[in-house]
Amino acid sequence: MARTEKTVVITGASAGVGRAVTRRFARDGARLGLIARDRRRLEETAEEVRVLGGEAMIFPIDVADAEKVDIAAEEVEQRFGPIDIWINVAMVTVMAPVAKTTPEEFRRVTEVTYLGCVHGTLAALKRMQPRNYGTIVQTGSALAYRSIPLQAPYCAAKHAIVGFTDSLRCELIHDNSAIKLTVVHLPGLNTPQFDWARNKMPRRAQPLPPIFQPEVAADGIYFAAHHPRRELWVGRSSYEAILGQRVAPGLLDRMMAEKAYGGQMAAEAETERPDNLFEPVAGSYAAHGRFDVKAQNTAPALWATEHREAIGKGAGIAAAGALGWFIGRMLSSRR
Repeated sequence: MARTEKTVVITGASAGVGRAVTRRFARDGARLGLIARDRRRLEETAEEVRVLGGEAMIFPIDVADAEKVDIAAEEVEQRFGPIDIWINVAMVTVMAPVAKTTPEEFRRVTEVTYLGCVHGTLAALKRMQPRNYGTIVQTGSALAYRSIPLQAPYCAAKHAIVGFTDSLRCELIHDNSAIKLTVVHLPGLNTPQFDWARNKMPRRAQPLPPIFQPEVAADGIYFAAHHPRRELWVGRSSYEAILGQRVAPGLLDRMMAEKAYGGQMAAEAETERPDNLFEPVAGSYAAHGRFDVKAQNTAPALWATEHREAIGKGAGIAAAGALGWFIGRMLSSRR
């Protein structure tokens, strides 16, 4: 594979999706600016980058701090040159009903998951606009369109990212800007998120199935960074959630009320443990969580999206059929 040797900044780079994305770009020999809170995991990630053939700078900072994010961007450009791609991945969440979630918890999830994305975007734009070049990738979620119970702060933050990005996109079009802007919406993933997120429920947290490996998400983000589209949906469950919300939101409300409580909780009881809401959790976490046995390594829907030009008109027919199948599936599940 040809080496891109691009300069790329990734937030949330030390674990989960961010770690998988970092590895994907490192294999191309990219020059990487890695942002996350835990210094030790960042150092481990940077060593992986060097082994895979890339270069790395690390920044153990919180994306909620806009000034530190901007300083990191400046230092990346001083060492590696102009930033070609900026990828916003960092997030935190809380598993709890709304009534049991504190204002401080809502604020913190918003500061990291939503405002962290804003801060990264602003740092990228500050450097990309003068040269009218670059790509910004927002890591979204199917939950940006179809909210679920027990994660209201996170769902709201992902909704906000879509609203923010749509406004910015309009401005870039107005300015005839060559800067590319894309959002990649992800399904449930096998990441450490479910071992260190704050959880007020009685059982351990898990992603709503189907569960995909973080490398599937990384492939989607990597593709979007090089072939920017307005949005890219990863995994069939993302299609089902987003299209279902457009067609039958009330029906999905009832389905989520019935299925998403238990669906987000594993059989094991939750235990006393640290969480990463305000401070990083120590440990050698990497890309994967504890669901390797259940997680899927491929997503046919992503392959179809990446090859939509080759698929041609048949894609439209297939999409219509898939939508009909999905509506039928929802109705049958209610019986």
